[in-house]
Amino acid sequence: MEAFVLVHGAWHDGSAWDSTIRHLEGNGHKAFAPTMTGHGKSASRNVNHEQCSESVARAIVDRGLRDFILVGHSFGGTVVCKVAERIPDRIRRLVFLNAFVLKDGNSLLDEIPPEHAALYERLSAESADRSIMIPFSIWRESFLNDADLETAKWTYSQLSPEPYQPCKDKLDLKRFYSLDIPRSFINCIEDTALPPGEWGWHPRMSSRLGVYRLVQMPGSHEVLYTNPSGLAQKLIEAGRD
Repeated sequence: MEAFVLVHGAWHDGSAWDSTIRHLEGNGHKAFAPTMTGHGKSASRNVNHEQCSESVARAIVDRGLRDFILVGHSFGGTVVCKVAERIPDRIRRLVFLNAFVLKDGNSLLDEIPPEHAALYERLSAESADRSIMIPFSIWRESFLNDADLETAKWTYSQLSPEPYQPCKDKLDLKRFYSLDIPRSFINCIEDTALPPGEWGWHPRMSSRLGVYRLVQMPGSHEVLYTNPSGLAQKLIEAGRD
């Protein structure tokens, strides 16, 4: 039996992992998906990256969790890097699910195409609380391209505006890159949330992990909605010793 801590990405909260957790538990494993501060329907968006990471680390410590596999999806990859810096002795393995692995000193905005960064800046400026909400057209075509329209609409209704400041914060990752925690990268091969090629997830992000295990599967950026059973199996494969 393995224990998983699942860290959600932008616009999500911990409930995005509910179906995946059911499949992990059905295979005899344990799983916990905290909601980081600033996320969820009623949360204040006035948070920075450090507060997001600290909230996840605190949730883990408060539960007394040890010897677990820490998984980060998308933006959650930036968070699990900082959580690993805080509590490295508790973590058995890191798993990045089409997740950002930033260069030391970069922000998330530094790692996406300039036109995407410009869109996020405009959306945040137009909002009352400097948050950003992904347009449905992008969600439908680039994030959930393996789902029908009904599923795309339902999943979109589960999203919440994303705090903008954590996307702007530049992260000192020197300590993360000095850690020797084993790591894996799960690459969903139909994921176009980042344009394949120059800006793609793999091998651009994955190669920054040094020695790592690569696990690949069909599906879009949001396989946690469209194929939670298959994702659970790949998490088990990525997390095994």
